[in-house]
Amino acid sequence: MKGTAVFPGVRHPNAGYSRNGLSGPGFSGSGRLAVAVAAFACVATVAGCSSSSSPSAAPTVTTTAPAASGSASNSTPSTTLSPAVTGPSPCPNGSLQVKQGIGQGYAGGVYEVIDFTNTSGRPCTLLGYPGVSLVSGPPYTQIGLAAKRSTSTSVKQITLAPGATANALLQIVDALNYPSASCGPTKATALQIYPPNQTVPLYLPSTSTGCGKSVQIMYIGAVQAGSGSSS
Repeated sequence: MKGTAVFPGVRHPNAGYSRNGLSGPGFSGSGRLAVAVAAFACVATVAGCSSSSSPSAAPTVTTTAPAASGSASNSTPSTTLSPAVTGPSPCPNGSLQVKQGIGQGYAGGVYEVIDFTNTSGRPCTLLGYPGVSLVSGPPYTQIGLAAKRSTSTSVKQITLAPGATANALLQIVDALNYPSASCGPTKATALQIYPPNQTVPLYLPSTSTGCGKSVQIMYIGAVQAGSGSSS
């Protein structure tokens, strides 16, 4: 806000003076009392305050505010702001194609690479983890728990040029490793995949068996650059 600054504790130049001039410096309380008594006496004895003898005017105190030592400038120094440098935005819904990459089985489960390819005409970014779960259907219904995030890969932002690919590594533990009563084996028809920062799922066909009960059998890594490999 522009204007003249007001500093707390600094006395205004006119402070201590009343508008009638009777409370200024040098005009004591006894002087004010004498004037009041004289005025009262004049009203009480009208004959003694006739027009032939005009009462003397009350003393007037005149004050002059000191000139300001300097005038505040209302001008604001001009500032030139450089335009903000912005990079590619996160890949929006509908800008990615998802497909199954290299897969490799191991004793007790399988590793599957999920590839994300930028099908838009401009660069975009992926950061973090996709959301992955086994589903049955359609209509699709999630089977058991979604994939838990793995800390085996570091999280970093991946910039995808048009046509470029990033990947995430999915581990699925064989549901038959667990007692049927505690797992509740359920055959899946697809993988439901939410790319990082997206709200619309994509689907890949899958015939894996999931646990319908709360048994953690899937783990997903953070997205990495490239089409990935089975490691």
